[in-house]
Amino acid sequence: MDQLPCGSAKKTMMKRESISIRIDTARCDGDMACMRVCPTEAIRVRGSKARIIESRCITCGECIRVCQTRAISAVTASFADVSRFDYVVALPSPVLYGQFGRGVTPDRILAALEKGGFDCACDLTLACEAVNAAIEQYVRRYRGPRPLISCFCPTAIRLIQVRYPELLEQVLPIESPKEFMAREIRKTKARELRLREDRIGIVYLTPCPAKMLDIVGHPSKEKSDIDGVIAISDIYRTVLSLLPISGRGEHGERTRMSGVGMSWAILGGQTTFLKPENCLAVDGLRNVVRILNDIEIGKLRDVDYVECHTCPDGCVSGSLLVENPYVARARILGILGQLGTKPCRSERERAELYESEDFVVERRLTAQLQGPLDLDVSRAIGKIRRLEEIRQSLPNINCGACGAPSCAAFAEDVVREEAQLSDCVLLALEQLRSGQTKVWDVPPAEGHSTPDEGKEP
Repeated sequence: MDQLPCGSAKKTMMKRESISIRIDTARCDGDMACMRVCPTEAIRVRGSKARIIESRCITCGECIRVCQTRAISAVTASFADVSRFDYVVALPSPVLYGQFGRGVTPDRILAALEKGGFDCACDLTLACEAVNAAIEQYVRRYRGPRPLISCFCPTAIRLIQVRYPELLEQVLPIESPKEFMAREIRKTKARELRLREDRIGIVYLTPCPAKMLDIVGHPSKEKSDIDGVIAISDIYRTVLSLLPISGRGEHGERTRMSGVGMSWAILGGQTTFLKPENCLAVDGLRNVVRILNDIEIGKLRDVDYVECHTCPDGCVSGSLLVENPYVARARILGILGQLGTKPCRSERERAELYESEDFVVERRLTAQLQGPLDLDVSRAIGKIRRLEEIRQSLPNINCGACGAPSCAAFAEDVVREEAQLSDCVLLALEQLRSGQTKVWDVPPAEGHSTPDEGKEP
């Protein structure tokens, strides 16, 4: 990529997508590693090709990490015409600052973004600190079931929607820093430039595909305040080539930053203003699942807040980044050391900010459950019985040879007519040894028939 998508021609606008993970079947070799790591059983491998069940996908990116042939990739923004915007703003995630060498200051990175075609590049750390203040105030005043669960990792939220819908009421209903900042930038720039707000476009630079889909189809807002998304990996080389020699550039040291907000790039950044003994910061998909399991069965009620990141050590390990996450984390810590951890606002100012700004999202999250086996109730009951009969007939060792991640998932696929019992190799062998000649010799449920039923002998 030789230049940023929004150069002088200004041709950018995000195309809406329903899912942010795609599989190139030409590259796919049928390796089942992706199927095995998927936490919601959203991947099947049949005919030596993987496919995604979109209704189950939570865009965690685990499949991207393990795919050896690079057949699985993130669907980041597809850009077409943004000529309707008179002014385009880049809003980078704080993790971008950890992608470049030691001594490359955030100011230099923001200046490079502006040289690359954006009219303005804005730092997000002050907004992150403002949201930390909102978390502090909301947790202090909250009187519902505990713990509250962070809402800022889109993958964790989708995981809850798919697997833990009963925990949705405990998800923190606070606006994300990028949405809060985008709204403020639009108002400020419209006033400064004397433009209508819809003439200003805001593009988020994302570390992971989940945040892209979060903006395209926001789970708790009808419309995001962000107009486009670019993967940090897509603009890295361009920014690197445009970095000014000094931090001052043409604009001088003009960026006021927050060390508290910078900590959002790594694990624990959301809990700055909370008592450490009353909150948890959890990273990694498996650990998040374990914590959600504990919350589901009533544990951790003495904890006020759980910060969840499905990426190890937080967003600094996003799948759309370039730098080694350990190196990037060290660089972020170096910037934190320079900025300090003293907040930009006092406790009183933080309380006043919470009262004056609209941080709470009124629209609540909804469960994203797999569709029923059949819209007709009586047929659905018959399919449930059939599913249970199939499950009992299977070896239940979850070998994955059938192309499904578990025997339970395979049984459901059979009932949904997306697989055949003959796909289970072990069941076929077992039935052949026992003298049965057909692997569908499982007694059919009411309303179902075997393939030979009705045929003349």
